[in-house]
Amino acid sequence: MESLEISARTVEEAIKRALDQLGVSREEVEITVVKEGKGGILGLGAEEAVVRVTTVVPEGNRNEAPDLVKGVLEKLLDLMGVDCTIVPENAPVVDSEEDGEVASAVAFNIEGDDLGILIGRRGQTLDCLQYVVRLIVGHQTDEWVPIIVDVEGYKERRYQALQDFAKQMAEQVKAKGTPFRCEPMPAAERRLVHLALADDPDVYTESTGFGESRRVVIMPKEK
Repeated sequence: MESLEISARTVEEAIKRALDQLGVSREEVEITVVKEGKGGILGLGAEEAVVRVTTVVPEGNRNEAPDLVKGVLEKLLDLMGVDCTIVPENAPVVDSEEDGEVASAVAFNIEGDDLGILIGRRGQTLDCLQYVVRLIVGHQTDEWVPIIVDVEGYKERRYQALQDFAKQMAEQVKAKGTPFRCEPMPAAERRLVHLALADDPDVYTESTGFGESRRVVIMPKEK
């Protein structure tokens, strides 16, 4: 399961920041208050609140899920006229919207020639395809099933590049002492940046903006 410990001025602020970084709703997590925090007097003696937020995967019969997901994918791709092979993945990369145990996710990689049409700009078409598959499977099973759909390993390569970029920018923030504003990116990629820097003791991240303009800001921690 995904788990984060986040500190902030108040418990609610820490919870909100953790939910944003995990990309999940409050109903999909377990929240443990590690430290309530206190305001102090004129800022003196103040202590930040600390919470631990852990994603929860609903239990259910997943035995038929892989066949169901593959069947839905095959039908959609056939309707799109895409000639490809759908291959199950045993070790999927972490996906921004996966709300639980990555090991239990149903994951498939689509292989073939000239599949760029399935990826789209910054993976937006692939994200839409995955979203549609989730909706159909969720409707048929009447439960949430974590599903990852990739095309020719695109997500794995993209996510590794984002992790490397986030760490490089974090070093720049530490050196200059000024925030760095990443370019706008989808929720999946924002979450990956948050997770890549979650354990860095010298910086923290926040998402700002709305809609397609939402981005991650990497900021130095006050010492």
